[in-house]
Amino acid sequence: MDIYELGWSPIGRPMMSVYVYVVRHVMVDTGLSHMRDAACEIADRHRVNAVLLTHHHEDHSGNAAAIKYRRKIPVYAHPLACRKMEAPFSVFPYQHIMWGKTDPLKVQPLPEVLEQDGFSFYPLHTPGHSKDHTVFLEPDRGWLFSGDLYLSDRIKYFRADENIAEQIKSLRKVLAYDFNALFCAHNPKIENGKACLKRKLDYLEHFYGSVAELADQGLDEKRIMRRLKLKEVLFIRMMCFGNVSMKHMVRSVIKTRGQVSV
Repeated sequence: MDIYELGWSPIGRPMMSVYVYVVRHVMVDTGLSHMRDAACEIADRHRVNAVLLTHHHEDHSGNAAAIKYRRKIPVYAHPLACRKMEAPFSVFPYQHIMWGKTDPLKVQPLPEVLEQDGFSFYPLHTPGHSKDHTVFLEPDRGWLFSGDLYLSDRIKYFRADENIAEQIKSLRKVLAYDFNALFCAHNPKIENGKACLKRKLDYLEHFYGSVAELADQGLDEKRIMRRLKLKEVLFIRMMCFGNVSMKHMVRSVIKTRGQVSV
């Protein structure tokens, strides 16, 4: 197992790096296109012959096309990602600045299990962060390649298109399996990874229940945020043109309340 942190910024330190994992000759996610030379060099060094994508977002799939055509290898992802990545998809200016764009390419649907070099990668569909989000379990070694399912025990904002009810269901689904190492794309937890994922589930369930209770009482999102003393990370919200904010977390609960029991 080899782990690479790829990050880029026009000025100073990268705001958010991305981790790429290579297991013998299999690469999990490909990083941001701003780091294309580094990602391709990693693929060449390890003689990568297959790529697994957790989802289509540009910081995960940014070098998929370059590596696919450079090495003449298959790239696998959820069928929804396959359709999404056949043509160019738009990103916000902040995404373009931080990570770059993904070149379109033909992606193959994931098999039920990818067996290679003595390793077994079992895909588990985990929507919520995106509709196509998928994690990969290597049960014999207790590894979970979690993409963006984890990120942190407690998160402070959502993208506008995230679905908190689906995330809760996905976390519950994954926690039914045995694993220790949590190979997150932005915040790896090599030890006690399952406990970290459980803490995130506990946090989201509490958040969901608290917001849903107030929404059932007729409070709107602004009044709910004041009542629960939820604060926006204003720099993040402004930089992301409103696409990422705490308000989207609250709004997602209001839209989906009743879809999960907490």
